Amino acid sequence: MSGGGSNRKVVAWAFYDWANSAFATTVMAGFFPVFFKDYWGGGAEASTSTFRLGMANSLSSAVIVVLAPVLGAIADAARRSKNFLMFFSALGALATGLLYLVPQGAWLAAASLYVLASLGFMGGNVFYDALLVGVAEESRRDRASALGYALGYLGGGLLFAVQVAMTLKPALFGLSGPAIAVRISFLMVSVWWALFSLPLFVFVEEPSLGAPRPRPGRAVRAAVSELRKTFHEVRTLRVAFLFLVAYWLYIDGVDTVIRMAVDYGMSIGLATKDLIAALLITQFVGFPAAIVFGRLGERLGAKRALFGAIFVYVLVTAWAAFMDSAREFYGLAAVVGLVQGGIQALSRSLYARLIPAQRANEFFGFYNMLGKFAAIIGPFLVGTVSLMTGSPRASILAILILFIAGAVLLARVDVERGASIARELEATAPAS
Repeated sequence: MSGGGSNRKVVAWAFYDWANSAFATTVMAGFFPVFFKDYWGGGAEASTSTFRLGMANSLSSAVIVVLAPVLGAIADAARRSKNFLMFFSALGALATGLLYLVPQGAWLAAASLYVLASLGFMGGNVFYDALLVGVAEESRRDRASALGYALGYLGGGLLFAVQVAMTLKPALFGLSGPAIAVRISFLMVSVWWALFSLPLFVFVEEPSLGAPRPRPGRAVRAAVSELRKTFHEVRTLRVAFLFLVAYWLYIDGVDTVIRMAVDYGMSIGLATKDLIAALLITQFVGFPAAIVFGRLGERLGAKRALFGAIFVYVLVTAWAAFMDSAREFYGLAAVVGLVQGGIQALSRSLYARLIPAQRANEFFGFYNMLGKFAAIIGPFLVGTVSLMTGSPRASILAILILFIAGAVLLARVDVERGASIARELEATAPAS
C-alpha cells in the first residue's frame, strides 16, 4: 500500500465504517433499546421487553446466517460486491429512517423495521469486509482494518453526541421534547449512512480477476457450484476452519455485550442518562484504541493481540454481573472501549490472511455467517434466561464460557501455516 491512490482507496473503504457505525451506535446500542422499552414497549414488563428485543436481534441474525454464504458466492461469481453492498446499505438506511414514523406503543412495527435495518447493516458488512483484500496489501491489513473501526467509533460517536444533546436539551434545537429528538435521530442516521457510503462507491473499484464479468445466469450457476466447493474447503482448510470456530465463540460474547448492554443496565435499575453517557465513553475511547490495536497487530501479531482483548472481556463480563452503580458502568464502558474495536478489526484482518483473495466474498460470507449465528445465540440466551429467572444478572455469567472456549481454540490456530495454504490456493486457482 505505497501509492497515493492505494491510500485513497483505504480511506474511502474505511469511511464506510464511519457511515454505518451510526446505526450500530445510535440505533442498535443506544436509542433503540431505550425507546423500545419506554416508548414502543406498550407498558410491558422489563423482562418481556428484553425478550422481545432479543428475539428481534436473533431473527435478523438468523436471516443473515442463511443468506450470507449464498450472496457471497454470487457476488464473487458475478463480481458485483459493490452492487450488493449498495443494496443492503439502502435497505438499512431506509428502514432506519422509517422508524421516525412508528407511533408510540407500536412495538411490533418498530421491531419489524429494526429487523430490516439490521439486515441492511449486517448484510452490507459481508461485502464491505470482503473488499479489504482488494484495498490493502496483506502486510497492511491489520492497520487498514483498524482504521475502519477507528473511523466508525469516531463518526458514530460524534453524531451520537449531537443526538444525546438533542434529547437532553430539546428546546435548544427547537424541539418539543426528548421523544421527537430520538425519532429525528433515526432520520439523521439514515441520511448519515447514505451520505458517507459514497466515498467507497466512488473510489473503491470492484476487484479485477483478469477475466470478463460473466452474465447473471451463468454467475448464479457458477456461484452454486463454487458454494459447494467452499463448504468443502472451509472444512478442509483446517487453520481457517479452526479460526472460524474460535471466532464464532468469542465474538458471540462481544456481540451480546454490544446489543444488550443498555437493556441490561436498564434492567438493573441504572438511569437512562448514565447508560447513554457510558456509551459515549465507549465510542470515544474506542477511536484511538482501535488504531493502537492495529499497530499492536503489526508488531506483536494479530493472534497475541486478540488474546489480550479476550482476557479483558472475561474480566468485564465477571465485573458486570455484580456491578450496582453508574460509576461502575462508566468504568466498564471505558474498558470495553479499549478492546471492542481491536477484537473486531484484528479478527477481520487475521481471517483475510487465511483465505484465497479471489474468493473473498464467499469466504467472508462464512465469516459473517458464524458471526451472526453467534448473534442469535447470545441475545437469545440473555433474553431467555432473564425471562425464566426474572434476574438479568443470572444470565450474564453464561457468556464467560464463550470467551474462554474461543481463546482455547484460538491458541491452536497456526496463522503462518494458514496464510501459506491460502497463497497456494491463489497460485493454483484456475482463471474464471
